Amino acid sequence: MKFSVRLCFVLLALYLGAALFGEVQYRVARVRDVTPAYNVVDTEARYLPPSREHWLGTDNLGRSVALRLVQGTRIAFHVGIMTSLIAIPLGVVLGLLGGYFGGRVDSFVVWLCATVASMPGLLFILAISLVVGQGLLGIYLGIGFTTWVGVCRTIRAEVMKHVGRAYVQAAKTLGYSHARIMFRHILPNVAHIILIQFSIRFPSAVSTEVFISFLGIGVEGEPSWGIMINNARLRLWQGVWWEMTFTTLAIFILVLVFNHLADWLRDRLDPALRSER
Repeated sequence: MKFSVRLCFVLLALYLGAALFGEVQYRVARVRDVTPAYNVVDTEARYLPPSREHWLGTDNLGRSVALRLVQGTRIAFHVGIMTSLIAIPLGVVLGLLGGYFGGRVDSFVVWLCATVASMPGLLFILAISLVVGQGLLGIYLGIGFTTWVGVCRTIRAEVMKHVGRAYVQAAKTLGYSHARIMFRHILPNVAHIILIQFSIRFPSAVSTEVFISFLGIGVEGEPSWGIMINNARLRLWQGVWWEMTFTTLAIFILVLVFNHLADWLRDRLDPALRSER
């Protein structure tokens, strides 16, 4: 394993640890019905630069940028995981159906993909947020129901390759049901695509959530990275650079780590690339 890949796993573990710590901090504050530490206002500690007491400085209300950055990591992992749990199963099932049955079923799947792909994602997410209310639920549903198309098209194309292979024809000859052939025979042979798609979708969902929260549509009352950037941009002219810098750096590193791991997983798991090596 390359050093760069090992470094990516170490950084990913650090992000995951920060997200878990943030989740514990958030849950404990809710159970105790107290203001969490990352939302405690201290007007005497406003605009403090990075120091031993405040590693990443403080914002305009004297709140710790480090603690709020940890909570932003928690929200990012929530969005990446929850939207993947919506988009990937939906894309996989539709891709299996279209690639396996073909004909009218495939035509319907292709039409559905084209229809969803033609819809402006941001407007769709905004519409869902207006229905279910602003917050993480609207983001989950909005991103999840607009990002399954790529997964579906990839799975459909791969399944179409497997339908004509000997093991599928043998399963049909033995009288196995369509569901068994799709989910017990074909799906394990395309499972590597699901893992690769997750590693690609995760940073994409996080970036979308940051943009939505930056516009004020997303989560409320919690320090999402998008909200932190939106607040920090108003104070750059005052020389308060640390909140914007560290938040942007956290997003950049997370997206870079997942993109690098996605390339590594594709090289390791894709049968075509393995056969070339």
